[in-house]
Order: sequence, then structure tokens, then C-alpha cells
Amino acid sequence: MADNLPTPSVLLADRGYDADSIRKSMDRRDVLPVIPMRKSRKMRVGVNRSLYRLRNLVERCLNKLKNARRVVPRYDKTAESFLGFVDITSIRLWIRHLST
Repeated sequence: MADNLPTPSVLLADRGYDADSIRKSMDRRDVLPVIPMRKSRKMRVGVNRSLYRLRNLVERCLNKLKNARRVVPRYDKTAESFLGFVDITSIRLWIRHLST
């Protein structure tokens, strides 16, 4: 499945991923790391708050997808079948959102 994906330009992550090794790795790949710093970090690093707010939207969407019981344990044997069910669930959520 990774062959079809575009190259990322931003990495949105929580404080658990605030490590110098991750930041250096992302800088080498020309990816902007948007990770809030841990409180114990000695070298202060700024974060783009408007981009970090997008992470909350993605987290909420994934939680809604997980409510569809078939998505979480991944009963489907092929990637096409799994992604098809994710598409169906996403469409169902979108229609529910439009009707409210």
C-alpha cells in the first residue's frame, strides 16, 4: 500500500514523539515536524499551533472509524477489501454529518 502514497510535507505528532532523532530524521527528508516539546526539553522548539490543531481532526475521524467494529480488528484479508470498507464507513459518517 505504501507505493501509492505521496511524500509527506508535515509530520503531526504528540509529545511522545518529541525526540531529537525523530526531528533530525524528518529534517533530512524535508518534512516539517509539528511536535509540541516535552516539558523537560532543555532546547526550546516552537510549534505551529494552527497545523497542530489539524491533528485533533484526524484523531477524531479515526476514533469514529474505529466505532465501525469491522475496521479495528481488520477481518479483511486483502488491502483492497480493507480500504473499501474504510471508504464505506467514511461515506456513512459523511452522510450522517450532512444530515445533522
